[in-house]
Amino acid sequence: MLGINTVRVYNLSPNINHDECASIFNAAGMYMLIDVNSPLVGESLNSLEPWTSYYEAYVNRTFAIVENFKAYPNLLGFFSGNEVIDAVKTGAEAPPYIRAVTRDLKNYIKNHADREIPVGYSAADVRDVLEDTWNYFQCSIEDEDDDISRADMFALNSYSWCGNSNFHDSSYDELVELFSTTSVPVFYSEFGCNTPSPRVFTEIQAIYGANMSSVFSGGVVYEYAQEENNYGLAQVNDDGTVDLLSDFRTLQNQYAKLDFDSVQSVKATGKSVTPPKCTASLIKEDGFNNNFTLPVPPPGVQKLIDNGISKKLNGKIIDISDWKVSQAVSDVDGSKLANLAVKPLADGEINTPSSTETGSSSDSDTSDNASPRLAPLNSVSAAVFAIPAIVATSFAIGITLV
Repeated sequence: MLGINTVRVYNLSPNINHDECASIFNAAGMYMLIDVNSPLVGESLNSLEPWTSYYEAYVNRTFAIVENFKAYPNLLGFFSGNEVIDAVKTGAEAPPYIRAVTRDLKNYIKNHADREIPVGYSAADVRDVLEDTWNYFQCSIEDEDDDISRADMFALNSYSWCGNSNFHDSSYDELVELFSTTSVPVFYSEFGCNTPSPRVFTEIQAIYGANMSSVFSGGVVYEYAQEENNYGLAQVNDDGTVDLLSDFRTLQNQYAKLDFDSVQSVKATGKSVTPPKCTASLIKEDGFNNNFTLPVPPPGVQKLIDNGISKKLNGKIIDISDWKVSQAVSDVDGSKLANLAVKPLADGEINTPSSTETGSSSDSDTSDNASPRLAPLNSVSAAVFAIPAIVATSFAIGITLV
């Protein structure tokens, strides 16, 4: 209904089969952007003392997420961290460890996946450390022929545009200037300020407009399911029914205003895609880590990288026998939406706001629906994403490269 082409998922179990969900997204032209960490103890880096959390069991779990999702053709990439750095004090120790986790993930993918899979970082929009964080992860360590610890993409959780703001008052102009020379794709991994409420999502037109689209690659709206923080687009009830909230229709209307063909045709205009060399002079903030000597893999991790993890669940695209939406869905006014169904796309097509018909069932030929609909994404360059996308919460469910 929204025409999104990407979903981000934060909290996943690597021990659960996600085939049906991933296959439905694939058929509907939707990529998945997956976080390898979770908020549970032992499943993410400690921001202040990262060495206490960087050990074999933690790394093994990140590799298990890779194993679970690596074979899905609609996997866009992984985030090796989310807002690990949110102040100078957390930027003092964490950066080398985040790059080390990125390195370990990319080495594991290189040895155990059939294709390159991008690995990046999702940053907090904290301006006194944002530039240093970006430079730390996009720079290339000298004397390394293949700097595998370097991020493939840099994303930003930003809530600086609130209500009917504009390009200048929201400081979006400052972000465009900051990232104008980026050597990796940059996009919003979260956006959608909910103060004031209800939201108006007027930033959609700016994010995909001429002022931003040559630098920013779209964004991911936070979030799908309503929680106590009041960012949800839909209320998912305990009985499985779903109630659309007013923000859902507002966002849909903003997406509908986009000229998606024009968005997809935008080319990156940065004058340089050569990454800067990693030097202490890149780091401006006193107290932020400017040492690019990374910790070696913890004991036992290199063996996992070489031989693979022992307990793994490998996902795959499967046949879907029924495309109808089984859950009862109510619109904003309380009326029931009828005949909802996933509309499988032809191979190579992607979902866009202009390709989705609200509430329509599909008459498409769904034979051979186990074949890949989306082309796998390999290494990413400083191109632009076309990303009308939405973020999910904690259930298994992405941002398309032009």
